Parts: sequence; structure tokens; C-alpha cells
Amino acid sequence: MASISYSPAAFDGTSASDLLRSSSSGVTGIPLKTLGKVRFVVKRRDVIVAAKMRKMKKHEYPWPADPHPNVKGGVLTHLSHFKPLKEKQKPVTLDFEKPLVDFEKKIVDVRKMSNETGLDFSDQIISLENKYQQALKELYLHLTPIQRVNIARHPNRPTFLDHVFNITDKFVELHGDRAGYDDPAIVTGIGTIDGRRYMFIGQQKGRNTKENIQRNFGMPTPHGYRKALRMMYYADHHGFPIVTFIDTPGAYADLKSEELGQGEAIAHNLRTMFGLKVPIVSIVIGEGGSGGALAIGCANKLLMLENAVFYVASPEACAAILWKSAKASPKAAEKLRITAPELCKLQICDGIIPEPPGGAHAGATWTSQQIKAAINETMDELTAMDTEELLKHRMHKFRKLGGFQEGVPIDPKKKVNMKKKEEQTVPRSSKAELEGEIENLKQQILKAKESSTKPPEVALKYMIEKLKEEAYHEYSEAIRAMGLKDRLEMLREEVSKVNSKDRLMNPVLMDKIEKLKHELNQSLSATPNYTILKYKLDMLKEVSTAKSLSKAATMKQEVNKKLSEIMGRPEIKEKLEALEAEVQSSGSSSFIDLDEGVKDKILKLKSEIELEMISALESLSLEVVVVKSNANPTSLSVFKNKVDNLNEEINKTIEEVVNSSELKNMMELLKLKKAKA
Repeated sequence: MASISYSPAAFDGTSASDLLRSSSSGVTGIPLKTLGKVRFVVKRRDVIVAAKMRKMKKHEYPWPADPHPNVKGGVLTHLSHFKPLKEKQKPVTLDFEKPLVDFEKKIVDVRKMSNETGLDFSDQIISLENKYQQALKELYLHLTPIQRVNIARHPNRPTFLDHVFNITDKFVELHGDRAGYDDPAIVTGIGTIDGRRYMFIGQQKGRNTKENIQRNFGMPTPHGYRKALRMMYYADHHGFPIVTFIDTPGAYADLKSEELGQGEAIAHNLRTMFGLKVPIVSIVIGEGGSGGALAIGCANKLLMLENAVFYVASPEACAAILWKSAKASPKAAEKLRITAPELCKLQICDGIIPEPPGGAHAGATWTSQQIKAAINETMDELTAMDTEELLKHRMHKFRKLGGFQEGVPIDPKKKVNMKKKEEQTVPRSSKAELEGEIENLKQQILKAKESSTKPPEVALKYMIEKLKEEAYHEYSEAIRAMGLKDRLEMLREEVSKVNSKDRLMNPVLMDKIEKLKHELNQSLSATPNYTILKYKLDMLKEVSTAKSLSKAATMKQEVNKKLSEIMGRPEIKEKLEALEAEVQSSGSSSFIDLDEGVKDKILKLKSEIELEMISALESLSLEVVVVKSNANPTSLSVFKNKVDNLNEEINKTIEEVVNSSELKNMMELLKLKKAKA
């Protein structure tokens, strides 16, 4: 056997990784660097190998024994490169938030004035702060889709690691895809929440320009998705539930990523996630863009923050494709239906996590706690399922998306939209609710009349449409109860065929319609919902009448307004005053007694005012019909004389008849007959 003698000093500067065990040579524990320096001596005894190792410093891993109490984030900061920012993030005001800046300036100015003068302005400050909070709340209650997109992209919005460090008791980040690269755009690690251990996987954006460049603006490469895949296998092997955080504009689409198999990496993740035997929860904390988000988003439950968005294409890209301009992005954002409430209606999103007014960046810690509560609640539900049930649950979630009906012939022009149209169901209102709404409408109309303001046309129109829809549904229920639904649908098909071919209505078809109408009228009163149907029809008639009256009242107000404007013009006023002076100076008591010249001036001014009024009425979209009088205004005096002469003749004739002897004899006879009777 061979014996090797060496100097212990030869091992100085080596590490444990330099030691090698070789079963073929029988040499154990020898540093590779010393193999060339040893002497081989053949002796008749077993090989004895000895090594003197350098004493190493004990690592403080994973937790230091005595962490510094003033370190922000506790012991977690010792285990991650993600540290608190040295400089505070600058406030960023979005375009739609600019009205709130005025409130903030006023509050600052009042406080500054209070400090400078020493006066107490606490009441004014409290009032301004209350108004600011109210304005903030109203603004964030009625956000448009594009405004939510801007909030999701806010530079100060909390990132994945911000939330993780806020919700976990312990978190250890795990690196690398074991294929040559550690993508910083995807962060993975093991952490605990209330004693439960989870595998966290999330897309990480930067908090400033330097970090954004380092994190590639949250756009992962194939290495990042393969790192996430490795951690998913790890979690599945050890039985750790998986929580993924989505916050990316999309997968990185440069040439190098395509060469490395970006599409294959995403597809592999999609296939693998459907087969994992542990619960998976995905949370969209910012924007979820296309396949880059789906690669870690095939979960049992998909949750979204209130102002997060999840889309197949960004609004700007969609607008550029459909409308050839990125300026149409607000319209595209609305049509894409990418917000959390819209996605909940489509059953893509399973829950909405609330944010404070102002967005998640206005209260990062509070938002993180809401995320923590949502994770605990969802995991309680999923962990109660067995493996087979969990896999079926995940499969059914995605199988029910984007349903459409097969086997129905579709018009070629409408083939683009293959999704079956959702039937809009109108919520039924009870009799008491309708009465309450009608009463409120009446009060609004009365107030409008008293204050001479415009009647509530929008409210009237909404109520009429609502009553029409409810009456239509009641009619449908009544027809279904009478068993006439099939006959009615067949008649509709026949009528639509006739209308499509531009032919005259067949007498046989007309007879069928009349028979069905007669049968419907006879049996309608016997249906179970006839009472509520009649009530709604009566209400509809009443509201329609009120709308007509309010329209007439509105038109009357507008006409009076136009007339006041015409009569208030300086030239008209001047002419009227001149004519009044002439009439008063003439001493005439009626139009007939006036001079012909004054009469002509009055008639001329009247015609001028009428022409102005006609133009004003036509501007109100009214059709004006001018009725010309056949009477000659200058012949009124002659006409009056003729009337007076006729009245004198009539009176004379009446007196002669009354005083005649024949009429007196007849009166005497009548008196005698009456006395005998």
C-alpha cells in the first residue's frame, strides 16, 4: 500500500470545497493543489490520512442571535438585498388628482398663517381637511378604467417585496434557475404567515430609476420563469402552498429572450401549474400584462387589488391596433374590461382586495394587511380540499372562462364576436319600492314647478324605461303561465321571415296574429301576476303623462324666456316707449279711435315682434305655422256701425212682438189653464 507524507502547512489557504474523495485511487481528504507536492513512500501498512483544517468564522445565518433593535424591518433585512430607500420617494400627482392639490395648498397656507400670526385657525383647518377627505373619497369612488390603469402604474405603488416583508413573520429569498442566471425581475422565497409556511413568487418592479433598470422594469426573461418553475416544483415536493404576486407590463420581448425560449418557458409554466398538488393563490397588485402575468397566474383563486388591472394587451397597444392612435387608450381601456369589478363579473377574478382612498401607495401597510387577511381566508378554504378536489377546482375555474354556444348558425358579419351574449336581467322591484321611487319623482317635479326650474327629465326617462322593462318581463311571465310562449316565438319567426323578404303580410299569418291577440286578451286577467302587471302599466301611463306635461312646462318656460329676450332688446323697447307716448298724447281710449298713422306703426311693430318670435321658436326646433287673418284691420269702424244698426233693428222687433195683442191673449189663456189644473 502507498503511504503519503505531507506537511500540514501545505493545506493553508484551502477550503472544504477543494477536498476530493476518490474511490478509484483510494486517496481520501487530499487537497488537489497538494497532489504534486507530496512524496509517495511504499510501506507495508494501511494508509493513514490526516488534515488540519483552518478554523472558520461562524456564520450568522439564518437569524442573528442578537439583532440590532433599531434596524427597520427587524431581522429580515439581514437576509435580503432589498433595503429601505435612503431617500424618501417624491410624491407624484396624477392628472385626475390635480383638483385635490388646491385643497392641500389651502390647508398648508392656513397652517402657515396660523404659525406666523399665532392665531387659532383649528376650525378652518379641520373644515378644509374634512372637505379634502370627502373630495378624495368621491374621486376614488367614480374612477374610470384608464384612471385605474394610471394608479396601477403609479411609481410609488408598493412592490412585491414591500408587501411580503409587511405580511410575513420570516422570509428567506431563494435565487437562481439552476441554468446559469438569477433573473432579478422575479423574486422567490419561503416565508411564514401566522405560523403557516408558504412559497412566495412575485414579479418585482423598482422603486426608483436605478432599481427599475436593475429589475428590468418588472419584465421577466425566460430565466425568471424557469426560476419560478423550479420553486413551484420545490413547493409541490415539500407541500408548501404557493402565493404568487403579479405586477408586470408583460414578459420581456427582446431578441435574446426569444432565442432563449420565452414562449416555451411561459407555456411550460402554464402546463405545470395545472398539475401542482398544492393550493395556489395569485394576487394582482399592479398591472398584469398578457402571458407574462399568466405564467405565474394559473391558480385556484385569482384576487386583485381594487385599482389593479389585468389585460391581454395594454390600452395603448389596443388603441394603436384598433383606432390607429394611442390617444384612444381611454376608450380602449373601457372596451377591454380590464378592471377588477369587470373581471369579477366575467368570473375571471375571484375577489377584490380593498385599497385606501388615494391608492395602495397612500397606505401601503394597511393594504398589506388586507392582502394578508385575504390570503389567510382563501387558504383556509383551499387547504380544506383534498388533492383531487383541488386539481378539479383549478381545472373548472379555467374551463368555464370564455364560454360560447356551438351549433348555432351565425351571421358572417357577427362571426368576429363568438362569445355568447349575456342576457341582461333587470332586478325586479317590489310594489313598495316603485311607489317610493314614484313619490320621490313627484316631489322633484313639484320642487321644479315651485322654483321655476327645469323638471327632472333624466329621472322621468329612467323611470319610464325601467317600468317598460318591468312590464315586458311581467308580460313574458304571463305568456309563459298561459302556455303561449312557443306559439308566440313561432309567430315571431314567421313575421321576421316575411319582413326580411319585403313581402306583404300573408292573410293567414294576420289571422294567426289576431287569434293569438284575442286569446291573450281573454286569458290575461286570469294569470297569477295580472295585478302587478296592471299596476305597473298604470304607473307607466301616469309617468308618461307626467313626462309630457313636464315637457310642455319646459317648453313654456323656454318660449317665455325667448319672448322676454325679444321684448328686452333696446330697439324694441325704444319703439314701444315711443308708441306709448303717442297713444297717451292722442287721448284715445281704444284702438279704433287712434289715427291711421299710429295704427300703422302699431301693426308694423307687431309684425316685427312676430317675425322675431318665429325665428326664436324655430331655434327651439318647433314648427311654426302662420295663420293669416282675412279681416281688414282698417274696416273695423265700418263693421262696428253695421253691428250697432243690426242690434237696434233686433231690439225694435222684439218690443213689437212683446206688445202685440195676440201674444197677450195667449198669455191669458195659459194662466186660466194653469189655474184650472
